[in-house]
Amino acid sequence: MTAPTRNEQTIRRFYDAFARLDADTMAACYAEDASFDDEAFSLRGARQIGGMWKMLCSGTRAKGASVWKLSYRDVQADATRGQAHWDAHYLFSATGRIVDNAIDSRFTFTPEGLIATQRDRFDFWHWSRQALGTPGLLLGWSPMLRNKVRATAAANLATFLARQP
Repeated sequence: MTAPTRNEQTIRRFYDAFARLDADTMAACYAEDASFDDEAFSLRGARQIGGMWKMLCSGTRAKGASVWKLSYRDVQADATRGQAHWDAHYLFSATGRIVDNAIDSRFTFTPEGLIATQRDRFDFWHWSRQALGTPGLLLGWSPMLRNKVRATAAANLATFLARQP
């Protein structure tokens, strides 16, 4: 077995911190001009990305720490790119519903080993059925619901960031 690359170590540090809900360590894994995209967020810059993780981790600690679980696997990285799969089990605070979400992440890295881009992909319809119940079951396939989730996530993050020093 070969020694992990610096970028593999960054991925592992990131997910180990996430499992502990340590948003500060997660945020420190990103370059200042990083970008993050998934089904709910499209973020630019370390302040927005770190803010998202702080918002999600603090919300989980406050309302769902007893059920929170994260595992990850299939970490691979070379000098510029990487990937991992992670599974999250959590309480979606807006509805109080339990969610089991399977996510595939793709990364690019700076020469210093920081995350430059992260693109997370998951089955939105599967997620929305769990997180939102009947509305997710009926409308999870629709752009309308996706846009509503994205708008709500952006508004929640803007409010959270406005309260940060």
